[in-house]
Formats: sequence, structure tokens, C-alpha cells
Amino acid sequence: MLPFTYPRRFLFFIPCAFLFTLLLTASADAAETPNIIYVMADDLGYGDLGCYGQKVIQTPNIDQLAKEGMRFTSHYSGHTVCRPSRLVLLTGQHSGHTPISQNEQYVFPAGTTTVTTLLKEAGYTTGGVGKWALGLPETSGVPSQQGFDYWFGYLDQGNAHNYYPEYLWKNEQKVGLPGNKIGPQKRVSVNRKIYSHDLLSREAFQFIRLKANQPFFLQAHYTIPHANNEGGRAVNDGMEVPEYGIYADRDWPAPEKGFAAMITRLDRDMGSLVSLLKELKLENNTIIFFTSDNGPHQEGNHKVEFFNSNGPLRGYKRDLYEGGIRVPLIVKWPGKIQPDTTTDHISAFWDFLPTACDLAGVKPPQNIDGISYLPELLAKPQRTHETLFWKYRGKEALRAGQWKAVRVKSEKPLELYDLEADIGEDHNVAEQHPQIVTHMQQQIKESQTASD
Repeated sequence: MLPFTYPRRFLFFIPCAFLFTLLLTASADAAETPNIIYVMADDLGYGDLGCYGQKVIQTPNIDQLAKEGMRFTSHYSGHTVCRPSRLVLLTGQHSGHTPISQNEQYVFPAGTTTVTTLLKEAGYTTGGVGKWALGLPETSGVPSQQGFDYWFGYLDQGNAHNYYPEYLWKNEQKVGLPGNKIGPQKRVSVNRKIYSHDLLSREAFQFIRLKANQPFFLQAHYTIPHANNEGGRAVNDGMEVPEYGIYADRDWPAPEKGFAAMITRLDRDMGSLVSLLKELKLENNTIIFFTSDNGPHQEGNHKVEFFNSNGPLRGYKRDLYEGGIRVPLIVKWPGKIQPDTTTDHISAFWDFLPTACDLAGVKPPQNIDGISYLPELLAKPQRTHETLFWKYRGKEALRAGQWKAVRVKSEKPLELYDLEADIGEDHNVAEQHPQIVTHMQQQIKESQTASD
């Protein structure tokens, strides 16, 4: 029996049909490439949002974001303080592999690969507002040299602690705010008129309007609710905001009114952001991430316990206990992420770079520590971390599944906690599990790049 053969004209049709299918698939993928908006608050605690248990501070818009998206309960910041946390987020490497692991000055070298440069190469228009902290003016580290088509905000981290600055930066151009000029006593002037957060939001919304017809990445790294430590000391009770709003008549200390008002102001702008996306018919093709750079602060006369800012967690900013590094993460993508879902998937800032690459359809670099959590967002099988690692000024922490090891000083022994049974890290069980402690000590050693 002769083998079956296709007619000659049908043989020609096969590669054409195959090519047509590929083109259709590519077009579908391109059509589904979402805009990416990554919003990060500054020093917002795990317990500061209503959807994470806050009972007093009002955050209706962020809570609605959680109802329409996915809420992570085991997400971790890149670090327990600002600059290294941002470095981890942008590079996809945890603090055992980054050049700095504390708030020392750092400037991105020319040619650094970051989530922004990768998205720009993938065809995204890239923009950012807020606090940068990874490159001073006239250095290789400024945003315009690190993949940003547009930047508006602070470059120097120290200046970002002032909500009424005399100037901000538009790309590499200084933009003066003359109404905010500081008097000779370095006190807040009653003539100050421009609150930096409001200006940052305005610029972010304008960027979206201008780039609505092309794929864009917007990084909105707000400074709220960081304390105002102008000149190294707290001013105006440390929590600077134009008005206390709905908290004005509360019988609270002024710093606590300011703290609550700052968070509710940020919540207002998250509502405006979603409304803008709906107006521009971009909501269904935009994925929004909302998080915080580290745990809650106890600065500017604000007390962590006043609003239970760390929720059930122990510690706060500058600690490597859960309260210093476990942060909210809410992700919304209509039609893709199942609404009103919660996940206990263990993830961290260094996972954002590969997640963004997955969204953009590009391959992430090899030398990263992150694992994309896009499968978790889409309810698909998800790969998990064996360990997560942090270090800060002689402190070390490592999470491995249910276990968390913490060293509070370089000369101190490891503490061990079972987070499934003890989320508040109240019971050190190191003596009961010496083999686990030994294993985690080895994992801590292996998590760090050898250096002088």
C-alpha cells in the first residue's frame, strides 16, 4: 500500500496556515501585553490598611482594589529600610547579592540591568514619580540614565523626607517651587503652598494620559506616610500634611492625626488612579500593584502601636522580624486575576522583575534571585522559593517554608520561629530544633556573596 500523500497545493497551504496561526498568536499576545503600574508607599505597615485589618484609618479605595484583585498575606519587602529595598526591587536580587545592605549612599553604574531597562527594551514607555534614592544629580544613577523615559520627583533620599521641598526634578532638570522656600530658621513657612505628594500624583496621571495609546510602565514610589525629618529632625510634629481632614476633630496627638491623614490622602489618589484608567478605557489592559517599601516607622513622634500599624507582627522598620519586612501587596488586573482572592504564596520584592518580564513577554536575566509570581496571579501552578534572605547592619533573617531564622546582632545566636504556629514570633524554638538551626545557618551563609 502506497503511503498517503497530500496534494501539492495542500502542501503549500500547510506552512502558510502555520505562519498565519503564529501571526494570530503573536498578535493576541501583543494585544494582551498590559500596562504596568507599580505603586509603592513609604513606611506603610502591614496593618495600616482596612483590607489587612486596620479599624481606624480609612482606606476605602485601596480596600476596593483588594476586592477587585488579589491580596497577598506573605509578601516581603526587599529590605527593612528604604534605599536597599528599592535596589532589590529594581534588580531582582536580594540583599545578600546587592552591593549595599543598608541605607548608605549608592549610585547605579552605567549599563545596569533593571526592571525598567528591560521593559523599555521590550517596547514599553517608562515613567516614574516619587522617591528615587539610587543616583544623585549628574551621575550615572539618575533615572534618565537607568531606563526611564520620564521621571518627576526626588533624586536625593534625604530631600524626600520634606513634603514641601524648594525644588523637585523633572528628568535631569531642577524644577523650582518658590512658594515652598524655607525661612532662615529652617522652620516650615506658612507660605508653603505645594504639597509634594499632590504634585507627584498630578504628574503620574498626566503621564498616563499622554501615554494612553502605547504600552507603558509607571513606577509611583510615593513618600507617604514617611515622617518629615527635615534637617535630621522632626518638624511640624513630624507627620506633615496640608490638613487632617476627617481626623481633625479626633482626640489624638497631632502626629497621629497627620499619619492617618497621609494614608487616607494616598488612598484618595489610588481611587483617582482607577477612575482615570476607566475614563481612558485602560482599566482592563492595566495591571496595578500596590505595596510598601518596608514595615511601619516609629519616627516623627508617630507610635507604631497607636493604630496597630504592624498588625499581628513583631517589630517595625529597621527590624528583621516580620513587622519590619512583611508588607501588603495587592494586585488588580480585571478579567485576568480572580476578584476578591487571597493568597499565602511566599514572595518578595525580588520577584517583581521576573513577574514584569513575564507580563512583557521577555526573558529575565540569569543572575537574579526572583521567581515570577504571575502564575499565582492567574491561578496556575506556581514555583516557590526554597528560602528568602535579608541582612542589615549585623542582622540576618532567612525564611524557609514555615520556618524563620533571625539574628538580631552579629554576635548573637540564631533565633528560630515557626510562622505557621507563631506569626508574631513570640516563641523562640531554636533549642527544640537544633538540626533546623544548623541547616538554616548554612543556608544563610550560602545566601551571601563573599566580599571584603
